Amino acid sequence: MRVVGLFCYPVKSMRGVEAETLELGPRGPAHDREFMVVDEANRFVSQRNAPALATLTARVDGATLALGDDGGAALEVPLDVAGLRRDVTVWRDTVSAIDCGDVAARWLATRLGRSCRLVRFPADSTRPVDPAWRSRADAETRFTDGYPLLVTNTASLAALNERLARPLGMERFRPNVVVEADTPWAEDDWRQLRVGDVVLDLVKPCARCVVITTDQRTGARPDGSAPLATLAAFRTQPPHGAVFGQNAVHAGSGWLRVGAPVEVLARRRA
Repeated sequence: MRVVGLFCYPVKSMRGVEAETLELGPRGPAHDREFMVVDEANRFVSQRNAPALATLTARVDGATLALGDDGGAALEVPLDVAGLRRDVTVWRDTVSAIDCGDVAARWLATRLGRSCRLVRFPADSTRPVDPAWRSRADAETRFTDGYPLLVTNTASLAALNERLARPLGMERFRPNVVVEADTPWAEDDWRQLRVGDVVLDLVKPCARCVVITTDQRTGARPDGSAPLATLAAFRTQPPHGAVFGQNAVHAGSGWLRVGAPVEVLARRRA
């Protein structure tokens, strides 16, 4: 097995950035979900309720977060922006974040058609991984749904696509690490992987939601309830629901690289 894809998402729910390498720090890939859009109640906004986020790009360029849309409009936000603090909510967690200012807020509001603000996860904030689903007591993340990494399997996507009227790309599932494997759903049995020199603990199946029905370029939902309804029909795992991929926690720092070998170190079933 080997790594065939790596992705980073500097702003939660915006279009992913494909990369040849990802640097891992204590909270996951460098700059992954370091920024987030929040509503007037300071609660996270995602493609669940704002699918137009998929039409926006976000890329870290040196000391700048570069935002763009498909019409060519762009905005640069300094990574070290020194804005006011606000407490923001991601699911059940509340985090102290840095507000990125009125210019960014207006730029986003124009494109999303709603009042919102851009916030950044600062170095002095912490967000522990749910203790019920972590392999290390010190595991942290930023503005992800809950885990620093998501691992998917190309064979599983191929098996799902056989059940769909129109095949989908892996970008629909917003992974960080895409593994090329021979066996569909083999990831259900992976408990620990060595990916190059990095060890990943696969801690929880990834429960999927309406986001996977959203085209990751247009923000449209052209296939109705597919592939979510299809997954629910044959890949429901209580108590999680319809699952695709595995949430992961990494041990220490390091680099992930496309082409790196992947070795199963431990399985859930001996």
